[in-house]
Amino acid sequence: MDLLNTLVDKGLRREVPTRDEALAVLATSDDELLDVVAAAGKVRREWFGWRVKLNYLVNLKSGLCPEDCSYCSQRLGSKAEILKYTWLKPDDASKAAAAGVAGGAKRVCLVASGRGPTDKDVERVTETISTIKEQNEGIEVCACLGLLGAGQAERLRAAGADAYNHNLNTSEATYGDICTTHDFSDRVNTVQQAQSAGMSACSGLIAGMGESDADLVDVVFALRELDPDSVPVNFLIPFEGTPLAKEWHLTPQRCLRILAMVRFVCPDVEVRLAGGREVHLRSLQPLALHLVNSIFLGDYLTSEGQAGKDDLAMIADAGFEVEGTDTATLPAHRRDAAAADAEPAATPEATVPAPSEETRRDLVAVRRRGAGTDLPPNA
Repeated sequence: MDLLNTLVDKGLRREVPTRDEALAVLATSDDELLDVVAAAGKVRREWFGWRVKLNYLVNLKSGLCPEDCSYCSQRLGSKAEILKYTWLKPDDASKAAAAGVAGGAKRVCLVASGRGPTDKDVERVTETISTIKEQNEGIEVCACLGLLGAGQAERLRAAGADAYNHNLNTSEATYGDICTTHDFSDRVNTVQQAQSAGMSACSGLIAGMGESDADLVDVVFALRELDPDSVPVNFLIPFEGTPLAKEWHLTPQRCLRILAMVRFVCPDVEVRLAGGREVHLRSLQPLALHLVNSIFLGDYLTSEGQAGKDDLAMIADAGFEVEGTDTATLPAHRRDAAAADAEPAATPEATVPAPSEETRRDLVAVRRRGAGTDLPPNA
């Protein structure tokens, strides 16, 4: 297939594909799917070998967010029956993080609901970062606290935060359809603040919210222009009690095509398989490891994930190995210098795939263990 040969050649040269080529990946048929996975897998192995980086989420503050992001179970007006609690104490957060580290996680991601942190919140998180780093040598810490104010990125970096996550989520053109309390530019600005402060930028997307193929390509090219070091790809978890509860557009095959497209556009970037993988990829999760080089271990913010031991077994069974703390994730050229920016070009619109007639709503399991509860976490 000429398209795939072209994309592999470009990926091995760290060259960005055209928007039409990215769209063409999403338009491939199920008959071509294994060829697409194999092609993107060559690019993945060129820059990351057979390593899989494990990340572990700690939800520092759950629920009661004043923002109205339609996809989120913690949003303003959400009726999802999730865990709700205020800030975890640093020692409690560190204990939660330790479970992930014990399971093989190399990075701990500290997340808090809300529009953005107050200065007092930043003080809390800096203390938590210090506690985690003191108790876990070599561990990376990523903060995800919402929109940042003046000087807050610098304070987090000074406290030892290695990275900051703030996802773009969807295309700029459709951002207003999923959120009205802040806009796309606010998110871009926060990612840039994190980069300016010397933190590694982590920014990704959510697929499955009713977007078109063109929207998916738009957001991935916007991410490429921002040049984050890691790009988490989330698949919408349609929580009952949220506006997107009925959005079940994804199939395992479409998820793999989306991941392949992201890999081709971001060949030398840490592409992370994030929320919703168990719900939408299901038994095809091992194939996704040929496209991504990073996953979350265990549970997510408000939903339960696959058992940590099953994640580790899946990685081993698929022939991959867990990346250790003594191994650098990114290739040397990304650690030493910024990759070249790509100039986007115009693309045609594409239709939204029709939802399946039969959906598996039983696949969404609300988190009832770990941080904020008396039960042990899943790691």
